[in-house]
Amino acid sequence: MSIDTTTERIPLSFNQEFLCMFDKGDREGPFGPEYIIVCGWRVHGVVDPEKLQGALDDLVERHESLRTLVVRDGETRYQRILPPSSPHLEVRDLPPTAPAERDRRAEELLIEMESGAYGISEPPLVRAVLARFDPQDAVLVLIAHHSAVDEWSTQLMIRDLAACYAERSGHGPRNLPETVQYREYAVWERANADTAAVDRAREYWRNKLSGARIFPMRTDHLRSEGLPKRTAAHRFLIDADLTSRALRIARSVRSTPFIFLLAVYKVLLREMFGSTDIVVPTLTLGRSQARFHETVGSFFNYVPLRTDLAGCENFRDVIARTRRTCLEAYANDIPFSRIVAEAPGLVESFAGDDRAVFAFQVHQFPFVMKRERIGDLEYSDLRRRVLSQDVSTDIPDGALWTLGVDPSGEIIGNLGFNTNLFEKDTIVKIAQEYRRVLRELVADPDAPLKRI
Repeated sequence: MSIDTTTERIPLSFNQEFLCMFDKGDREGPFGPEYIIVCGWRVHGVVDPEKLQGALDDLVERHESLRTLVVRDGETRYQRILPPSSPHLEVRDLPPTAPAERDRRAEELLIEMESGAYGISEPPLVRAVLARFDPQDAVLVLIAHHSAVDEWSTQLMIRDLAACYAERSGHGPRNLPETVQYREYAVWERANADTAAVDRAREYWRNKLSGARIFPMRTDHLRSEGLPKRTAAHRFLIDADLTSRALRIARSVRSTPFIFLLAVYKVLLREMFGSTDIVVPTLTLGRSQARFHETVGSFFNYVPLRTDLAGCENFRDVIARTRRTCLEAYANDIPFSRIVAEAPGLVESFAGDDRAVFAFQVHQFPFVMKRERIGDLEYSDLRRRVLSQDVSTDIPDGALWTLGVDPSGEIIGNLGFNTNLFEKDTIVKIAQEYRRVLRELVADPDAPLKRI
């Protein structure tokens, strides 16, 4: 396909530079066709495919990141923004499905999409599937390359897409907030890379991470075996009663669900490996500047959270230590590449032949669509995912915990892992052990910690 491109070479953001650390070309890794984000919504009302296609075109025109390529030519790396083009829309009619079974069928559709491959060589970097159960009930799926968007971005995209569709359906102007483009963020970030605040943050990380290593897990297979790499996902539930008790304790100690659930994970690692000096990486939103809250792009930051549990007598002590760790890290959140520059030994864990890193995150978004009516259509986020899958969206290396508190009151867990490194049974056992530790700690947060 012949496309015109801008000649301007826009600097990479630090997040894009972080992705380049794991660059394995356009066939795998963070610039490969499986490094994608797939999100879905149930849509009630008659959807006009032609108007939906027009709204997708509007979306790509509105957000430059959806048509931006990261050029990696040896040591020369930059962003190149392409002119607007029309994203692919697939429309399909699903086989007859009873209403009670449609949520499961919708989740199966998301799994199917996550098993696909969508390269960056065919911009724009978003496409859509409209799958109809009947004329009034459909599933809308957006598939975007993760180098161009993050999870926050997907919420902006569906909001904007819905508004553009409503406008094309005769429901007045779209009335969307002004958007700041991702290129402006990259330029702003570079211009503010060496302020006094950044210098203080660098000093913090230099002291905090002195002698630290990201905590690795022993793999089932050596990297040097050269097994084919895929990413699978093990999903599990934590029941509403246990979740409620956990959140009640978290509130009582002024902790977020993330801090509380991370503290549980640190207790698990303490038990598994007999160590009290634990460094767990997490993914922050990377959107500290309100100016960029309306920007679609890849903002997330990789942040190592080091907590010394020596001397902790009970779980409340662990929560307090973890809370302090998190608050300090948030106050000193700078790009991971800048952190590593202050603690170069930190990343040795990524290179071990029989070790891999597990990152930990809890999804917390400021808004999701739940029976939200925009124009003629009603949208509900398909965030509840309970089916495990053998092929999922790519994790560049290792494994990733993702927990989220569902509106049902349950915690939904997703443990994604590289199948060339880990067997499914190992991952299932780790998730089971996490639930066991959570149950024990919630039952009596003042009980003495197990000896190690």
